[in-house]
Amino acid sequence: MQDKVKFELEFPIHSSPQLLYQYISTPSGLSEWFADNVNSRGEVFTFIWDDTEEKAKLVRKKSGEYVKFKWLENEEETFFEMKIVVDEITKDVSIIITDFTEEDELDEAKMLWENQISDLKHVLGSV
Repeated sequence: MQDKVKFELEFPIHSSPQLLYQYISTPSGLSEWFADNVNSRGEVFTFIWDDTEEKAKLVRKKSGEYVKFKWLENEEETFFEMKIVVDEITKDVSIIITDFTEEDELDEAKMLWENQISDLKHVLGSV
């Protein structure tokens, strides 16, 4: 089994950090753009896509700034993080995604995030 590689992507988002945080930190917000359905029991979130179900634990969060989820089914210590960044001068808002994937699947993983963030922008009216 090959090691997963870590990657980061940054996307500008025309939204307030507070509104954006609701869409990345709550099951109802995540259900609107990240997965078909999201449920949570405490810190454990269940992400549902078609017939696939993945569980992740919310391991860190800071209101209005970031969320970090650790996948529970993986043998490896992989996580994904969504961080909201506000430029101090321009006040432009961006979201920085940190994730892991197999090296030969890096392009597909990046494309998946680009599509997901595109959906998020549509939901936010930030297109």
